[in-house]
Amino acid sequence: MNKNFFEIKNVDFSIGGKTKVKNVSFVIENKGDIVCLLGPSGIGKTTILRTIAGLEKINEGTISLNGKLISSEKLNVEPEERNISLAFQDNSLFPHYTVEKNILIGSERNKKEKDKNISLKEIVDLLDIFHIFKKYPHQISAGEAQRASLARSLITQPDLLLLDEPLSNVDQSFKEEIQVRLKKILNKSKITTIIVTHDSYEAFYLGSKCGIILDQELKQFDDPYKVYHFPNSVEVVNFLNRGILIPATVTGENSLENDELGLIEGNFIKPYPKGSDVQLLLQPEDLEHDDNSNLKLEVVDRKFRGTNFIYTLKTLSDKLIPVLVNTHHHEIHEIHDKFGIKRPIKLEHIVCF
Repeated sequence: MNKNFFEIKNVDFSIGGKTKVKNVSFVIENKGDIVCLLGPSGIGKTTILRTIAGLEKINEGTISLNGKLISSEKLNVEPEERNISLAFQDNSLFPHYTVEKNILIGSERNKKEKDKNISLKEIVDLLDIFHIFKKYPHQISAGEAQRASLARSLITQPDLLLLDEPLSNVDQSFKEEIQVRLKKILNKSKITTIIVTHDSYEAFYLGSKCGIILDQELKQFDDPYKVYHFPNSVEVVNFLNRGILIPATVTGENSLENDELGLIEGNFIKPYPKGSDVQLLLQPEDLEHDDNSNLKLEVVDRKFRGTNFIYTLKTLSDKLIPVLVNTHHHEIHEIHDKFGIKRPIKLEHIVCF
């Protein structure tokens, strides 16, 4: 018997006869876990959700939910028999119903269910949509419509909730607060959820696991911490865009050297023989500022991020290295200033390719 709550095994996801993502396998171990799938637009994330919901068939592999096979080459359980709720990115509200009636449609769907972990009032309060209850979809903003659709999906208390870019239309100033509220709802209701998004910060916050989809493949599926700090390929590094790869030579069991930065020490995630030429991943938090250092690089950009600055430093070989510094640091550097890097450089972990 399958012990995982949800499992995809060796599935090709296709739409209109065209394969979007090949040979995908991953599991959700426990009821109530949240998985986020990250990838650029058009990569096939929505096709994955449509297939899990039963709207698209598969030609090979299997999809199982709560110990039951729901999709295979020979079987496709009808969408209405899966107890899966899919909230699309676009407004899917019925235009001739008020927001309240749209949400109550979801409530009616599972009205026979006795074990409700969260009430309609709690969902409405947490998503802050009571003020639009009596309005029609054309009278509210795209962000409000998206939250109303989300409320309708949540109130059904499905075995599996599928969310397609659920906060893409929410104002940036309000998005972080809604993320917190959404996570609170999902954790309280223990609804197993798969969220697709192109926003890595959103995925890292909401997901207990994250999958990266690139070039028709699920490149990596792991804890958010490991996806960020231990990306398993150059493609994942480039997609996340949270650092730079620089050339280096392995000089020992715990060290390597770059021609411009000098000695770099730390623990290799993957061992390399001494003398190996590698590409070292440097992320913004890896280097430390030190104006007394004899290693100084030119500041070519500075981004203000509230509690931090991210400086972009240029090496003599025109490599651009991001460095994170707390905004309360005693000295703020301007463009073209020289910025000191503490030596020797010590990294918590060394990631190379």
